[in-house]
Amino acid sequence: MSDQTREEGPSEALARLARACGVATDVHLIDGTHRTCSRGALVAILAAMGIDAHNDDACRASLAELKDYLWTRIVPPVTVLREGQTREIPVHVPHGATVRVRLRTESGVERPLEQVDKVVEPHGMGSMAVGRATFRIPDTLPLGWHVVEAAFPGRRGRGYVVVTPERLGVPERIAARRPWGFMAQLYSLRSTRSWGIGDLGDLADLCSLAKIRAGADFVLINPLHANESVPPLSPSPYLPSSRRFIAPMYIRIEDIPEVAYVPSQQRAVIEWESERPSRNNNTDELLDRDDVWRAKVAALEQIFRAPRSPGREAQFEAFCVREGKALEDYATWAAISEEYKGLSAWPEDLATASAPAVSTWRDEHPDRILFHAWMQWIADEQSGHAQATARGVGMDIGVITDLAVGVHPSGADAWSLHRVLATGMSVGAPPDGFNPHGQDWSQPPWQPRALEAAAYVPFRDVVRAAVRHSGAVRVDHILGLFRQWWIPVGHGAGDGSYVQFDHEALVGILILEAHRAGAIVIGEDLGTVEPWVRDYLSSRGVLGTSVLWFERTHDGGFTAPEDYRADALATVTTHDLPPTAMVMAGAQVDLRAELGLIADVDAATEQAADELQRLVGLLRERDWVIEDYEEEDLIAGVHRMVLASPAVLTGVAITDAVGDMRAQNVPGTFEEYPNWRIPLTDRNGVPVLLDDLFDHPRMRRLVATIRAARS
Repeated sequence: MSDQTREEGPSEALARLARACGVATDVHLIDGTHRTCSRGALVAILAAMGIDAHNDDACRASLAELKDYLWTRIVPPVTVLREGQTREIPVHVPHGATVRVRLRTESGVERPLEQVDKVVEPHGMGSMAVGRATFRIPDTLPLGWHVVEAAFPGRRGRGYVVVTPERLGVPERIAARRPWGFMAQLYSLRSTRSWGIGDLGDLADLCSLAKIRAGADFVLINPLHANESVPPLSPSPYLPSSRRFIAPMYIRIEDIPEVAYVPSQQRAVIEWESERPSRNNNTDELLDRDDVWRAKVAALEQIFRAPRSPGREAQFEAFCVREGKALEDYATWAAISEEYKGLSAWPEDLATASAPAVSTWRDEHPDRILFHAWMQWIADEQSGHAQATARGVGMDIGVITDLAVGVHPSGADAWSLHRVLATGMSVGAPPDGFNPHGQDWSQPPWQPRALEAAAYVPFRDVVRAAVRHSGAVRVDHILGLFRQWWIPVGHGAGDGSYVQFDHEALVGILILEAHRAGAIVIGEDLGTVEPWVRDYLSSRGVLGTSVLWFERTHDGGFTAPEDYRADALATVTTHDLPPTAMVMAGAQVDLRAELGLIADVDAATEQAADELQRLVGLLRERDWVIEDYEEEDLIAGVHRMVLASPAVLTGVAITDAVGDMRAQNVPGTFEEYPNWRIPLTDRNGVPVLLDDLFDHPRMRRLVATIRAARS
């Protein structure tokens, strides 16, 4: 069988090329089994990196090109180092040429770089010999993005030198208090002022109430990333169109200053639009984002036409200048989506932001593009107001934003950042006990070679957006900064491979941008994690995540709280787990059985009962639950348990605070369950509005428990 058709595994040439590109040729799965990656998957993954591996001759040629590639760059596009470190960088010039190398700091100070006396044999490339001069980056550079430039007759090369903190960590004043806060799916938490879903006005009010009525120091929310511009909108906040911008559906219409200047006839239209979605605020019916967005965009169009004061207009213009091409691309994508009614019917000549026809289209639709840019300005203002409100009422941290793993394959970021994303690939997870066939998240990954060539600027911009108006950021699946499971489109989720990333660069840039924003970083590091990864993140001051249900001893019992990690956010549950009241009632087994996610219902029921018994036993040992307990006592008890851990932060799910019995998300389902569309209700299925949240008996009891545990 030829190497073009053999699928049982890679040839030696393919394996050597894959390893050189950071692609694993075999993987060890969570169940202890070893699997060799298929040839087809490896060839497709390398192709997505722009590397030809279709046969052994191509593999050998590509490997030789990789060696030449480093010599084609005058200077590296980016060099990431830690504060106080020095680094030698290569500068490539025609052999024998004289080169001048200077570094310009972020503040504009220029200095020559010292050349290192190091002899390197020239490298032959065709008829030309390329020489290498070595220069030293000094260890005195401040934090930031600096530029190194090399010039020799006829040519010039430049790259970034990024100096990152050695460690981020948590400020001492916060660490000493070990603050706690609430975790909320913002869309599900409505008020009497909402238009059918929770919004940024609700977020500001939630921060005020959480601090004043309960003593909380943060509110952790779901990602607010921008979604589609026309219905149907994806319900999952973890499959956004863009991670650099905010979903306009979270705008609080009435809080826009220009509402006061809308003519009375148009104001009547706004009020009429609000009536339909607002009627659903006090029901337990599924959330209807499409209906909410149709109403809001109609109202926003009326407000956009209202005159802005000279000062407000200047602020809008400054926002557009600050966001630059990224905002222009996003707004253009949104306007084109409206024109062609969604994501699937675009003309081929508008397929990417760099297509020549896009520039012409942009010139022909300036008003609509400006409208979408304006909505981002309003959303950014209201997001900033929520964080300012949180800090104003005394929260130590305030809003904790959530940064999703990736983006929709047909969304705005995929359209505008296509050069640094891996086409034809999807990120996911290999098979494990929870998902025996693996997981496919339908999100295109960063292309590591292209991302490095872009000096990691696209990644930096995503992080900057996440920390702009927050006291902390939770990075979903932070392991993706180390390696990602790539699945070629058309392959099964298990037929992929791990692709390595430069974690030193990515984590360094993450903590640099967080440091500059004054934000803490929390990494969602659940699942199978190599110990060195957690050690590395801890050494860089990135907090981990400890969830009670996953903190287990070797015999299946629950880890004692004093044995939890200190550098972590400790919680009872997460948005991907059933609410605690549901677990205490054993209803999660019934739900998973109903959805076909459990093969042996009796065994699952027995296991759930055993886990609950073990948990109750631990709570009883510590006197955290009475002997004749009820479900509400157990919920109070498990929260006392996580509060007793040394974790620097503790999160309390609002669903647990009111006894909600419906899961927000059931992993492994799509249309089988209404994921991300569940409004907040209490143990009896009664909707709970923000207006009444802190007067709810269950909330009052849990807050009293927290205060007693911390006194």
